[in-house]
Amino acid sequence: MIAFVRGEVAAVTLTSAVVEVGGVGLELMCTPNTLATLRTGQTASLPTSMVVREDSLTLFGFADDDEKQVFELVQTASGVGPKLAQAMLAVLTPDAVRRAVAGDDVRTLTTVPGIGQKGAQRIILELKDRIGAPVSAGAGPRVVAAEPWRDQVQQGLVGLGWSTRDADKAIDSVADQAADTTSSTGEVDVAALLRAALRTLSKA
Repeated sequence: MIAFVRGEVAAVTLTSAVVEVGGVGLELMCTPNTLATLRTGQTASLPTSMVVREDSLTLFGFADDDEKQVFELVQTASGVGPKLAQAMLAVLTPDAVRRAVAGDDVRTLTTVPGIGQKGAQRIILELKDRIGAPVSAGAGPRVVAAEPWRDQVQQGLVGLGWSTRDADKAIDSVADQAADTTSSTGEVDVAALLRAALRTLSKA
């Protein structure tokens, strides 16, 4: 088991990052939120979870240990694999997942692509006694600075399985929210816009 990876970021793609460790480039599958914090040429340390299949070994990277813990826990629910677990963390923070499960909030869970009402109910039933309470009562969306935000959001949506056409439509529908998420330093909250776009797609 590879618990974490630390090294220079060699490349960042739409869905993954390559981190050089001891002369070896390790590809880590990451959420758009995590990828937006990485910069090529800079050193990064990411907690990891390895998923072993008969025909593959896949390494998933996370912004922190809390994301890793929730990623591994939600996969213990029936019908939740690593891709769906990653999609949950792309849309919701770990504490948002905990609150949704603890509060029987089916609606929030169904904003995740791939989770329908029955799936959300099953996740709540199977995880409610094990997922624990939110770590921070005030925890909210992570602020991720990226430019241009449209490309970042599109890459995130496409990486989660949406078509480029659907992604662009969703981006257009939330474009008017960009100004509201811009900080005093001019940085746009890409994570918030990504979640808004996903909510739009889930209603379509």
